[in-house]
Amino acid sequence: MADPTDKNKEDELAGTEQPFVQHLMELRDRLLYCVYGLVVAGILLAIWPGPAGLIDMIAVPIRAHMPPDAKLIAIGVFSPFFVPLKVLGMTAVLLALPWLMYQCWMFVAPGLYSHEKKFALPLIFFGSLLAYGGIAFVQFFVLDKMFGFIQKFTPPSVNATPDISSYVEAILSLYIAFGVAFQVPIVVMLLVRFEMVTIEKLKSFRGYFIVVAFVVAAVLTPPDVVSQLALAIPMCLLYEVGIIGARYFAKNTKAPEESADSAQS
Repeated sequence: MADPTDKNKEDELAGTEQPFVQHLMELRDRLLYCVYGLVVAGILLAIWPGPAGLIDMIAVPIRAHMPPDAKLIAIGVFSPFFVPLKVLGMTAVLLALPWLMYQCWMFVAPGLYSHEKKFALPLIFFGSLLAYGGIAFVQFFVLDKMFGFIQKFTPPSVNATPDISSYVEAILSLYIAFGVAFQVPIVVMLLVRFEMVTIEKLKSFRGYFIVVAFVVAAVLTPPDVVSQLALAIPMCLLYEVGIIGARYFAKNTKAPEESADSAQS
């Protein structure tokens, strides 16, 4: 006699199959929605605070360590025009990040099982939140400490007047580095969930991860101790958060057949 649970497993994705052309049309629609979201975010940011206002905001950390009347300079002929637009575009991407991730979710959701849908959406939200946290950590803590540290080594005979283009490139690289590095808990939980590694292995790997974190920080951050420590230490802490969350995450996102096997054993 057939097990009714087997039928439920077989029918869970029944009717969700789509022709290849329909997949392409769905992908096109989702990409268009992403573009619409970026355009709306860009328009809102252009209205307030505007490109110049965004530049003033991101320049606060370095200007706090410059002479009162000193300003960033623009060496390139077109830098005063293109750099603010670049900052506006990057900020629009950050502002629309949850919307972009939601569109990715809507594209792949029809092909996911119910237990996979259960953890995919929370991971998207949690991942976006961690990315925002990493960028905020850079803006409100790392940059101030980093520029204060660097300023101590500036000779009195040198007038430090950074170029706006190089400054924006430097801080954008830090934003990306911290935003990606702060995804450590997500990676750890997924590794445990898909049984690529056990929690016990993660705990035993703790000492090696500390070394890895400091190597990654040395590669991704400027050659100053402050920014390297500011990246390596949170990565180590987030690794511990991932280990703690992995146990709960793996337990509550099991497939029905996995839960049944666990109960029988």
